[in-house]
Amino acid sequence: MADRILVLDAGTTSTRAMIFAPDGTLEGVAQAELTQHYPKPGWVEHDAGEIWEKTLSCAREVVGEAPERIAAIGITNQRETVVAWDRETGEPLARAIVWQDRRTAEFCAGMKDYGHEAEVQRRTGLLLDPYFSGTKMRWMLDHDEVVRRAAGKGTLAFGTVESWLVYKLSIGAHLTDASNASRTLLLALDGAQFDEELCELFGVPRAALPEVVDTHGRLAECQTDCLGAAIPICGLAGDQQSATIGQGCLTFGETKATYGTGAFVLTNKGQEIPRSDNRLLGTVLYQQAGQRTYAIEGACFVAGSLVQYLRDQLGLIGSASETEALARSIEDSGEVVIVPALAGLGAPHWAPEARGVISGLSFASGRAQIARAALEAMAHQTHDLASAFAADGAPWSRLRIDGGMSANDWMAQDLADILDLEVERPDFVETTALGAAMLAAVGCGMHASLEVAAQAMRGGTRCFAPQMADAVRSARLSRYAKALAAA
Repeated sequence: MADRILVLDAGTTSTRAMIFAPDGTLEGVAQAELTQHYPKPGWVEHDAGEIWEKTLSCAREVVGEAPERIAAIGITNQRETVVAWDRETGEPLARAIVWQDRRTAEFCAGMKDYGHEAEVQRRTGLLLDPYFSGTKMRWMLDHDEVVRRAAGKGTLAFGTVESWLVYKLSIGAHLTDASNASRTLLLALDGAQFDEELCELFGVPRAALPEVVDTHGRLAECQTDCLGAAIPICGLAGDQQSATIGQGCLTFGETKATYGTGAFVLTNKGQEIPRSDNRLLGTVLYQQAGQRTYAIEGACFVAGSLVQYLRDQLGLIGSASETEALARSIEDSGEVVIVPALAGLGAPHWAPEARGVISGLSFASGRAQIARAALEAMAHQTHDLASAFAADGAPWSRLRIDGGMSANDWMAQDLADILDLEVERPDFVETTALGAAMLAAVGCGMHASLEVAAQAMRGGTRCFAPQMADAVRSARLSRYAKALAAA
């Protein structure tokens, strides 16, 4: 009987395949790391062929010899990363430009100088920043002869990672879901398909872009050659929207924060198109039968990748799990403060030129102080976002957290303390994959609605209540504000 959901979770540092039961139980997982390419300062690239090959390998490993048990496939992905491929050969034309990449900062600055940002924000909910997909597409066309030649021949296909995976799985379907499309700068929040005027403004050929479809339903079909059976693809969503759904934030005002490679906060805004006066983002949360539910979002580019940097580049820790013990081993950070602007600053600052800062160092500063300051930076960044959300009329009454970093109890408590807010963490923190499973389960008819799926598939939670004295909180925030100014 086909009653299992296969989720493909194509993240930034790794790709995974996971099998979920109808009650949300995780029954199998396979994971492979992705190679990170840094050809120049501020540039981040992936090999799209590697993404496909490792995703397919993971999927085959968890599906095994029983593809007939898979009712549907759900896909969730690193957003804004751009893949260019050839429609005729189905092969990548260049390395994928990753969402963290800052190479289009000058182009974005020029667009701002020409006065385009206000209108772009009004229509798309986004700001003119290298983070988003449209300027990456334009850069490929301007600087890569192979991509430009394919555009001239009419064989160029642009897409984000879920679009690339659907194309390869289905052997030719070129589509993207509304949540991912809303991250490109090329989709008006109230427009059904990519906007001709926006495409013209950014110099991206409309013909190279995919069709925009719902986030759940029977969207495409995985061909037999891939997994041994023809399996419908019934759920697609960008990773942060998927995590919001996986956290059950299906009611207006409910808020989640995901701490993975970056840190992303989304608040459900219902059918109301989000407008921000504090440099937050409006985005599509999900879409069914053409009807959209929106969210307002704040994005910090560096979270777990800061810990990875301490491990891989500086050699201060051997594994990410060491940070909790190091943080607990001392009473405070000894006034060491980290501003993790290793890829510029995201919301609410939007400063692509900013660079990381470690301040307050003394001869007393060691591994423990730096590791603790790295974890404290998560709460400091989130506090900046909380202030912006409140100023936009969307204050948080509770924060639901997830992602790999949220498993760190010390960090979860520090968030509650600095935000002065109750923080709730699910027992199963991989809610990005769970959200994709929920979308696919509804899309294939296994569950009647997202609300029903959430009721059936979400597990228990743990709450962290604030305990920090006001004076300690104020001193921490003051030191961070000074370091932030230096960044």
